[in-house]
Amino acid sequence: MEKLTDLPNIGPKLAENLEKAGIETPDQLRELGAETAFLHIRTQADSTACLHQLEALAGAAEGVRKSLLPPERKTELKDWFRSL
Repeated sequence: MEKLTDLPNIGPKLAENLEKAGIETPDQLRELGAETAFLHIRTQADSTACLHQLEALAGAAEGVRKSLLPPERKTELKDWFRSL
C-alpha cells in the first residue's frame, strides 16, 4: 500500500499534518486536491501552513516535485493562497 511519504514533496512533518487533517492515503490527497487538503491542514493541524506546503501538496497530488509544477499552476496556487 502506498504511503503519503512515498509521494514527492511529502516528508514526515507534512504527512503528519495530513494525517491530523484526516487525509491518510495518497488517493485521499489526490481526490481532495491540493487546495482542499491545504484548507484541512490549516483548520485542523497547522494554522500557519504556508504557500510552500500548498505547492508541495499540489506537486504530490500530481506526482512531481514542486519545482517541476508548470508556471501557470504555480501562479494559480499563489493567487489562491493570497485570496485566503
